[in-house]
Amino acid sequence: MQTTPDGRRDLELALGEQLNALLSAGRALSERSAAHFHPGLQPAAFHIARWLYAFGPATPSAVAEAVGMDRSSTSTLIGRMRSLGLLESTPAPGDRRSVIVGLTEKGRGRVAATLEERGREFHARTEDWSDDDLARLTELLARLTGSGRGSAGRR
Repeated sequence: MQTTPDGRRDLELALGEQLNALLSAGRALSERSAAHFHPGLQPAAFHIARWLYAFGPATPSAVAEAVGMDRSSTSTLIGRMRSLGLLESTPAPGDRRSVIVGLTEKGRGRVAATLEERGREFHARTEDWSDDDLARLTELLARLTGSGRGSAGRR
C-alpha cells in the first residue's frame, strides 16, 4: 500500500498514539499487579520480586542493576520485603560480607498469584482474537522492538 508523505505521517502519528495508549495501559497494569503482590509496598518491590522469581537468588547489587534501580533504593525495598517474610538472605559463598537474597515460599506464592492475575487480565483483553491476529501482533511488535522474535513459534 503506497501512501503520500502526509498519509505516512498521519499513520506514524496514529501509531505513536496507540503506543502511548499501550504504555499507559501497561503502567496501569503494573500498578495493579504491584498492589496485588503486596498493597503495603512500592510498585518497584514487585519488579524486584518478579526478577528474583524469574532468575533466582542474587546479590542485592545484581538485582539493582537488573531492574534498573539504584542500590540504596533496592536495599531499602529488600529490607522491607525481608521484614514482611517475602525475601530471605543468606551469606554469599566465598564472601561472608555479602549476601544473596531470594524469595521465600510466601514470596514465590505471591508472585505466582500476581502473575496469574495478570495473565487472566491479558487473556480477557485478547480472548476473542484469532490465533492469526495474536501471531501477527507478536510479529509486528517484535519487528518494532527489534527483538528478533518475529515468530510466535520461536522462543
